[in-house]
Order: sequence, then C-alpha cells, then structure tokens
Amino acid sequence: MVYDGGVGAVRLELRLSSQSDWIKIFDPRDWTIFVPTTALVEQGTTVRIDLEVGGWMVALRGTVVGRRDDPSGAMVALGGTERDKINYLNGFVRGGLLNLREKRRLPIRLAVTYGAVEGPAATFTKDINEEGVFVFTDRPLPETSQVHMLLTLPGRPEPLSLTGKVSHTIIAQDDEPPGMGIVFDLDDTARDRLAEIVRELEDQLHAGTLPTGTVE
Repeated sequence: MVYDGGVGAVRLELRLSSQSDWIKIFDPRDWTIFVPTTALVEQGTTVRIDLEVGGWMVALRGTVVGRRDDPSGAMVALGGTERDKINYLNGFVRGGLLNLREKRRLPIRLAVTYGAVEGPAATFTKDINEEGVFVFTDRPLPETSQVHMLLTLPGRPEPLSLTGKVSHTIIAQDDEPPGMGIVFDLDDTARDRLAEIVRELEDQLHAGTLPTGTVE
C-alpha cells in the first residue's frame, strides 16, 4: 500500500490472471469491486486501484466501503467518473464491445490544444473513437461550435490536426468532470487516417505499451 501524493489517495495494486476474474470481483449492482489486500485500509478512504487484466492497465478511483476477511481485502465503491472505463472494461472481458468499433470509446488521456474563445487552450482527452472525442475543460464552448484541435499522439513527432463540432457539454455543477464532447467533421481521407490511428491506439492499449499516464 502506498500513498499517491498527487491526489492524496491510497494506491492499491490489482493484477488479474485472466479476463474472467474481473466478472468475479466486480458487482454491477452497486459498482463495487473487491481488491484482495492485507493492508488495513479504513472505511471511507479514497483509493486508486492500479488494475492489470489481460495485458490492459487502467487506474480506477473509488472509496473503501467495507472489508472482507476470507479472503482478506477491501470493498471499493467506484465513482461515477469511472463509468467509461468500466463500460469499456466490461466489453473487453466479455469480448463483445471490441467488435463494435463504432460504439466503443477508448479511455485514453492524450494532450490536445484547441481553439477557445480566449485563444489556444491546452488540455487532455477523456476518451476517443473514430467519431468523436471528449476533452476536459472548465469553460466548454457552446454546443454546435466549430472546433479545430491539435492532438498529440504517442510515438508521433507531429500532432494530428482535427476539426469537429461541439455535440454536448458538461459544466462544473454537474456530477461529472466538466468538458465537452466533439463530433469530428472530416473528409474521407482524414477519417480513414483517424480510424487507423484509433486502431493502433487500441492495440497499444491492450498490449500495455502506451506511455505511463496515457490510461487514467
């Protein structure tokens, strides 16, 4: 057990030997996950779970709501901010979502610069697929606004230039991190190029070869 100085949370490691093990420890009824550990983590403690399953690594955040003694471990309630990662993970372990490329979103954190009202704004993505992207921002643009973005990709020296339209926004008063969803507006050549990049990112995600901090 270690403390994450960046967010003040206790960090727990969870390595699953097979994808089917996820189904055994995650309860979709109350969004709790059982983390085997001998560490005495008190109820109400904020934790970060560094999960590895089937070569895929992801960080999950939640709150300890109880303990088990046999086997020893903590019951952690996951927050609503983890919804996209859990939905993707459920599809990954069941093998169904990966075949529906038009519906899945990769929970990948990439640096992005976009044209805000006050000038260029630097932030990060929450997720991405061939159709669109969600970016974190405290000052989302109005819906239907046209946006130009420069997306930084792992292992590529030049950022990817993309254009799109704001489809929806989440403000700070909502229960989720604020930001805006953007639907890409691309010609056929750019769309084909983006689809190939997304496939490469997905392969790296599953292989566990994305740079540290890309999957959050």
